[in-house]
This record gives sequence, structure tokens and C-alpha cells, in this order.
Amino acid sequence: MVAAFAVVLSLCAFAQTSPASPTALQQLFQRGQAELNSNDLDSAERDFRQVLAANPGLAGAYANLGVIYMRRKQWPQALEMLHKAEALAPEVAGIRLNIALVYYRQNDFASAIAPLETVVDDAPSSLQARYLLGLCYFFTDRHADAAKTLEPLWAQESDQLNYLYVLGISGNKAKQPQLEQRALARLIEVGQNSPAFHLLMGKAHLNREEYDEAVKELDLAAKADPKLPYVHFNLGEAYMKKQDYEKAKAEFLKDIEVEPDVAYNYDQLGVIYYDQQQDGNAERVLRKAIELDARLASSHYQLARVYQRQGKYNEALAEIDATAKLDPDNGPVHYLRGQILQRLGRTADAKAEMALVSRLSNAARSKRQQELYGGQVPSPEVMTEPQP
Repeated sequence: MVAAFAVVLSLCAFAQTSPASPTALQQLFQRGQAELNSNDLDSAERDFRQVLAANPGLAGAYANLGVIYMRRKQWPQALEMLHKAEALAPEVAGIRLNIALVYYRQNDFASAIAPLETVVDDAPSSLQARYLLGLCYFFTDRHADAAKTLEPLWAQESDQLNYLYVLGISGNKAKQPQLEQRALARLIEVGQNSPAFHLLMGKAHLNREEYDEAVKELDLAAKADPKLPYVHFNLGEAYMKKQDYEKAKAEFLKDIEVEPDVAYNYDQLGVIYYDQQQDGNAERVLRKAIELDARLASSHYQLARVYQRQGKYNEALAEIDATAKLDPDNGPVHYLRGQILQRLGRTADAKAEMALVSRLSNAARSKRQQELYGGQVPSPEVMTEPQP
């Protein structure tokens, strides 16, 4: 989407602002565009940099550099380029959509919401932007907003199991039983006893804390398709809730064989290894989880606990500080930070942390905060981006 806008922008910019030959720069831009389309990222980057050296006011070149960095998963660089493009061409919705995608692909759903809202305001019929916005609301527990945003997509998406699952869960959480039942009925109709259907039904039971029913559904999915992505992850979650940690560990390891880049598997293995006092294994898998998703607060928290138990208090403080940045209003996080500061001899800082814990304890806290990352089960299986 950005590339299409970039070409249009370039034609005007070359003619109006370039001190060099408009024809030569236009050809250079178009060559970079062709290289980007063929995924020759190094050549495309070089050409767009040359274009900007001659014409630093060209939004399209910044936008395409943003796309290059997105493909390389160089997220800070992508945001830098896309924000420069946005400043030069604030009317181009595709640039803002890519900014949102950068946040979304880092699991920073809260930051993706604002740019997506502007895109949906500008283009209310954009399926991609509306679906992504609904998913971001869903992942940030804004279920009423998710339901309101996603329901208008029924005509286009009501044959998609993930859509129906998210809409049904959102309807349930938002206390809209008619919407929940409508989505569930359609989910059953479309699912037709498929492995994917049993996966989502098992996930629904998980979120309702119906763990035996969840295991039954997920077992059906796993037997029908042992390599179905996320089925073993969700079985692991179900066994975790049932406190059957050996079975849970086995399922997370199976899911890693299918989906080696899902951070949540390593995160949950870290919890199990910590409880089994296998600190070396816990540190290894938690480091892997953070490598895959640096914003996974629970992994930083668990790693801080590992280091605290090992007496590595400086390392523990670094991890709990990372947790607090990601989840600043979580009482148990600040309680652990206070304990670590006390061990480091920073008594005044420790007292300040405990005072903060007291204030947080007296405030209204969500179930997620009280249980500390043990609430709603992560939903990586529904994160697939809608196509434009």
C-alpha cells in the first residue's frame, strides 16, 4: 500500500522541489521501487538513500525505506523512516497503517491503536485497518470496542474461524450475549468438525476456565492434526491450569517443534523450570522468550525471580526494571523490585517501592494484576494479519 502512494508522491515532488534532474531522480526512484518489489532490499535502500540525498523532502522515499526496514524486522529504523514520511504526507493513510503494523508485529498493540483509529476514520471501509484495530482492542482487553469494530465486517469475514472466535469472545466479555451466540453458532457451522474448529473451541473453554473441556477439544484437534500450529501450546496452557506440569512441559516442547518462534512457549517453560528449581534451564528458555519478544513482561519478571534466587541481584534488578517499564501499575512487580533493592542495600528505594505496592493494593486492580500474568491465555493463533 505504501509503495503505491510513494510513486504518486514522487511524480509531483520531482517536478516541484528537486534541484537535480527530475527525470534522473524519477528513474532512480522507480529503479528502487522495482528492487523493493523484487525484494532486493540492499539495492533498494541504496537507491532511495540517493534519492533523499538529492531531495530530502520526498515522503515516498522515506515510506519505502520504512517498508525495507519492516521486512528486515528493524523496527526502530522502520518507525523513524515512517514518521518522517508521515510528517511530510500526513494525508496518506497507508503510511499510518504501516506505522501501526510496526507496533502490531512487535506485539505492542496499545501503541498500534491510535494510528489505526485514524486510518479507520479516513477509510471506514478498509477491511485490513478495521480488522487490525479490532484485534488490537481485543488484545488490550477493550472487548466492547473490539465487538463494535469487528461486527461491521460480518459480511466479508463470517466464514473465517479466527474472526468468529474473536468476535464471540469479545461479545462474551462485553456482555453482549446475542453477538456471542451469533458468532458461536456461525463458528460451529463453518468449523465442520475441523482441527482448527476444535482448537478454537478448546481455546474458548480455556478462557472460560473450563479446563477439562478444553483438554477434550484440544486433544481432538491434536489427534486430527498433530502439527497444527498452537494446538500443543494451548494444551500446555490447559495442563498448566490443571497443575499437571509434566504434561504441560511436554506440550510446550511439542509446539516448539511446530512453531519454534512463538515466545509464549519458552515463557511458560520458564515458569515450569523455575518451579522445579532448574534455574539453568529456566534462564535459557526465558532468554529465548525475550529474544523473540522483548515486550513479554512475564519473561522479564520470571527471569528476575531466577536471578534473585541465585543471588544475582544486579541482574535481577535489570530484569524487574524492564518488567516495570512494560507493566508499571502491577503491584507484585513492585513488590519483587522492593525485595531486590533491599538485598542491594538500597533501603530508601526499597521502602518507596513498598509504599507504591501499598497504594496499588488499595486501588482497584484487575484479575490479571492479582494473578500476575496468570489470567487470560495468550492468543497467538488469532494474530494473523488480514490481507489488504
